[in-house]
Amino acid sequence: MAQEEKNWERETLEKLAFSALKEQTKARRWGIFFKLLTFAYVTFLILLVFEWRGDGDLIADGKHTALVELEGVIDAKGDASAEKITGALQGAFKNKNTQGVILRINSPGGSPVQSGIINDEVRRLRGVYPNTPLYVVVEDVCASGGYYVAAATDRIYVDKASIVGSIGVLMDGWGFTGTMEKLGVERRLLTAGKNKALLDPFSPVDERQKDYAQLLLNDIHQQFVSVVQRGRGKRLKDDPELFSGLIWTGAKSVELGLSDGFGSVDFVAREVIKAKDIVDFTQKRNVAERLARRFGATLADSLAKVLTTPDLSLR
Repeated sequence: MAQEEKNWERETLEKLAFSALKEQTKARRWGIFFKLLTFAYVTFLILLVFEWRGDGDLIADGKHTALVELEGVIDAKGDASAEKITGALQGAFKNKNTQGVILRINSPGGSPVQSGIINDEVRRLRGVYPNTPLYVVVEDVCASGGYYVAAATDRIYVDKASIVGSIGVLMDGWGFTGTMEKLGVERRLLTAGKNKALLDPFSPVDERQKDYAQLLLNDIHQQFVSVVQRGRGKRLKDDPELFSGLIWTGAKSVELGLSDGFGSVDFVAREVIKAKDIVDFTQKRNVAERLARRFGATLADSLAKVLTTPDLSLR
């Protein structure tokens, strides 16, 4: 009987000890979890503050070269939107310590409207700040809408292997009429206005509407040509293929007068602007936008583009 009591006491003590140990382990885990959560929250806030302020706002003293990056497709919703690029350029020019501005371009082009807005703002800023030069440095690609922007600047520097040009306009879309016939699907379209369904992808091509769309493209192309001629002036060589939509290497673009010379961002800052310290004024996508983009917030928009109207672009 005494032995049974001892066994019961030992088992009870063991259970109490194990229970206390489990509680301590659980408390420790929750403590670690909340510490990590707090750390993540603080880190997130710091990132928001730095992104909201921008790199250019962090350096107020010292003469420098201001840098703005135009990277990717030029469109209203991306990092290369007119709103973000013009805002960054305005900040760069307004800074009293800016000795010159470099617009680094790596873009295949995009929206003619967005490109035109940036081009207009570049010309305005050059008039407001005549003593602050603005140069373009091309990395891999400066084509179509990207070149539309570059043509307004003082000089364009490239790498020998850069891709430059594509001075043209395209309108692309899809045609599903053959697929619909094979599937036995009937298109039922009602419109008020005979041209409301211009180039509808689910209807056969209307030659009259196609001719009208071509006139539209020609008009925008001539606007593009006029912008390049105004910006580059007598530097352009007389070549019949110059405005045909062809692309050239950076080396050939210098020969044709589309570019002015060879140089990187560091070279232009150090040797041309004479201010080797570079301050980045580029407006970056904030944390919330990047998370939304990463998790597919733009999927529906992309699908809609494929299935609806043709895409008009400078690329």
